Amino acid sequence: MAEFRDADLHDARFTMVDLTGATFRAVGLHQVVMRNVEITHTTIDGEIEDLVINGVDVAPLIEAELDRRFPDRVLFRPTTADGFRQAWDRNEELWSATVERARRLPPETLHESVAEEWSFVETLRHLAFASESWVGRAVLGDPTPWHPLSLPWDEMRPRPGVPRDRDARPSLDEALSLRFAAMALVRGVVDGLTDEQLDVPGAPLVGPGWPDEGDSFTPRRCLRVVLNEEWEHRRYAERDLTVLEAQRSGAQNDHGSPSGPSAPYSRTP
Repeated sequence: MAEFRDADLHDARFTMVDLTGATFRAVGLHQVVMRNVEITHTTIDGEIEDLVINGVDVAPLIEAELDRRFPDRVLFRPTTADGFRQAWDRNEELWSATVERARRLPPETLHESVAEEWSFVETLRHLAFASESWVGRAVLGDPTPWHPLSLPWDEMRPRPGVPRDRDARPSLDEALSLRFAAMALVRGVVDGLTDEQLDVPGAPLVGPGWPDEGDSFTPRRCLRVVLNEEWEHRRYAERDLTVLEAQRSGAQNDHGSPSGPSAPYSRTP
């Protein structure tokens, strides 16, 4: 099996290449041209814009369908200070239900990966990192807002002062303590936010970390990043909890436990 890691394939040309079963993670596919390709049984998750398939830009169609399936999704693209408060209120409600769902599983299950994705506990740690970075650092100006258990994305190169303990296994309650502290940072900002503040750039960031030193951001951009992280990672978490529940239910059934709707962990809220 060929593996390309940290490879620069800009302007590469693939002709008569078989990519069946290939996996792409953290890959940039900007300005890619595909001709005479066959694509079946393919799953794509990511940020998609200007994706033209057979002459049709399908990105707006995908966005519209996602909004139809998940009516709350439009709340996570606010344009006013009140809209950001409403979005964060709803985010807290949605995550509360997701956490309660996760608590129904055995504690060790919440450290399990589904299809090489983050475990539930790792997801909580990453969301803490996102809030600390984009609100604690980029909005509030704290040069080092991270908890030792905060988890950056896997492909981020090591940066001085930024934690990266991928092997830590805190309990759910330990991860939630970290998570709630980071959420409180966001709550404090959105509760005091005004429309006039949304597009005022902050001071340039100081010290190494993420986002990069010297960069400057508006509250609107930072909070939209956080809301996007919150929405997408909860969607991934719910998807993977469904798999873990099914595995748990199947294991119980193999040992003679009840099957069907009455079996533990077989239903989603």
